[in-house]
Amino acid sequence: MAEEDETERHINIHFSPEMMGGVYANFANVSFSDYEFTITFARVDHEIDADEIPGVVVSRVNLAPKFMRELADALEDSYSKYATREGIKNLPEFGGRGSAPPRN
Repeated sequence: MAEEDETERHINIHFSPEMMGGVYANFANVSFSDYEFTITFARVDHEIDADEIPGVVVSRVNLAPKFMRELADALEDSYSKYATREGIKNLPEFGGRGSAPPRN
């Protein structure tokens, strides 16, 4: 039985052709209840100079609280890797616009 617990499982995910391209969002709202988190993704026009900015919801996702924690951890890890990579790109030796590092 111990061997069964150590078996690696793989999730096989398929996309419909409509979902393959994804959707663009530049705004997200997170809300929660006792039972779930809801993330609403929207595309808003920030160029409009008005008190009320128009937006279109492009997706709404409901998540179990346990999965929300896993998603938050995954987002934090991915963003940290992205920020590190972008920081490296901006170093002078990589052709970035950053200033030279201080010399000791």
